[in-house]
Amino acid sequence: MFGLHRSLFTEEHQLFRQSVRDFISREITPHNAEWEKLKMVSRGSWLKLGENGFLGIQAPEELGGLNIQDFRYNAILIEELGLSGCSGPAIGYPLHSDIVMPYVLHYATAEAKQKYIPKMVSGEYIGAVAMTEPGAGSDLQGMRTTAVDRGDHYVINGSKTFITNGYLSDVVVVAAKTDPSKGAKGISLFLMDNHMQGFSKGVPFEKVGLHAQDTCELFFEDVLVPKENLLGKVGEGFKYLMTELAQERLVVALAAIALAEFALKSTIDYVKQRKAFGKAISEFQNTRFKLAEMAAQVEQGRIYCDYLVLLHNEGKLDSAMASAAKYNMTELQCKVADECVQLHGGYGYMWEYGVARAWADARVQRIYAGTNEIMKELIARKILS
Repeated sequence: MFGLHRSLFTEEHQLFRQSVRDFISREITPHNAEWEKLKMVSRGSWLKLGENGFLGIQAPEELGGLNIQDFRYNAILIEELGLSGCSGPAIGYPLHSDIVMPYVLHYATAEAKQKYIPKMVSGEYIGAVAMTEPGAGSDLQGMRTTAVDRGDHYVINGSKTFITNGYLSDVVVVAAKTDPSKGAKGISLFLMDNHMQGFSKGVPFEKVGLHAQDTCELFFEDVLVPKENLLGKVGEGFKYLMTELAQERLVVALAAIALAEFALKSTIDYVKQRKAFGKAISEFQNTRFKLAEMAAQVEQGRIYCDYLVLLHNEGKLDSAMASAAKYNMTELQCKVADECVQLHGGYGYMWEYGVARAWADARVQRIYAGTNEIMKELIARKILS
């Protein structure tokens, strides 16, 4: 906004940013309106992302990745997707690489990694995480999906809902109770794929926003999951979830601030051109003050997120920090989107305007990846400990 120097990126990062930006303008932005009507992005877009090396860049070279452990590259992809205003892709693609894939890389058996990672890197397999259930949202301990040990495999029964990338998913990280009597210590994680009998999907939901993002229910009816598809150890699933959720919440925060910046820039362009009472809307004091407030807040949010990316690269980002980022940035995103709609007047409520879609897409950010009320509880636990 004000041109504050962003010290975290090198020349190599900026070259990567330009390649990402060119790809988005060529392969994503022109198709987003069509994807919104279809309620999902195309499978072809995933393959093109894979061909260009934009999926799972942190995966080892022997599994098809680039072995890039510098999260700044991941952050650039998230940011550029957000700045494009294509909210559905800005959520779905990073979820695959930065939320689903870490579970496989960190906890899967060598056999499972060899089976799934190369195809996730190429875009042949699309990933999802299945935690939320119809009767258990943020309360993961209340889940009812069960996994029963049958010797060389587990039998999984239950259902999940509100699953991002759900309809297109090929491989899913599923949380299930291996011992319902142990609460959080009875949760385990499994890799389930489309080839497993008894695994089915509902139709994509009719959502308020994020229309280009496929979200649906998943159903498990006596699904046989081989032992090698257990992630980590039995009963350690809740711990793994808590460990990986820090990066997930940072991803949401990074998308939120970029999408807020998209809405603000779109509005700045609009008020310079739109006239009322014989002059541009940008000349009215209310408009100028609103834009000044938002620009200051977005700039502060950007620098704040930059610092958290650096902390994450150093392994110093904890759950409370990530929760604060998710809370702050999604609240800001919703505030900015709402103010920008107001400055557009009636046109701000028309779907053809990017700001209308930005407003509709923003609201869910305060709900998923842990509601903002849960985020405040996690922050409070740290400051009161």
